[in-house]
Amino acid sequence: MKLVIASRNQHKVTEIKAMLGKIAGLEIVSLDGYTAPEVSEDQETFQGNAAKKALETARYINETVLADDSGLMVDALHGAPGVYSARYAGAGATSRQLCEKLLRELINVPAARRTACFATVLVLADPQKILYTAEGRCAGLITEELRGNNGFGYDPVFYFPPLKKTFAELSPEEKNKHSHRRRALENLLIQLKPEFSGGH
Repeated sequence: MKLVIASRNQHKVTEIKAMLGKIAGLEIVSLDGYTAPEVSEDQETFQGNAAKKALETARYINETVLADDSGLMVDALHGAPGVYSARYAGAGATSRQLCEKLLRELINVPAARRTACFATVLVLADPQKILYTAEGRCAGLITEELRGNNGFGYDPVFYFPPLKKTFAELSPEEKNKHSHRRRALENLLIQLKPEFSGGH
């Protein structure tokens, strides 16, 4: 079975391949080999964006597609930036610009109120319909400054208490063990395993 990841973000593709690549009989490729247009992420929820992206891409390239939508929800900002995480600092903003805008929004917010959650929703679809949906979340705190050089997006300001580091201070292997995307993929794997059992 060929599975096309509906993303040209190599960070995301690498993380997904690291987990799903363990399934025998599953060929995983990125969207780079296709000329599919960008799908407008104009829905109000992560699930809505992921479902739209998966189904529209699957129909365009006539393949089975896995799409995700992810974002950061900060309690002190009433869940923002949420579905607007990638566009929070304007179109084309760098990871640093995203982080810096978030820190400005949280100036004078005490540590105890800087709670946040990363969320990922994965949707698997073929050209006819949505096949599976899975979600993963990871709770943490927003730091007062950028820390670490790994990862992408808001990783330098997302502090993960169990490891006492920001996501950007973790190695890729460490992050893959604990991230919201990992948890979503684990939930997806639970649903996918019967498809690949019995020698299929």
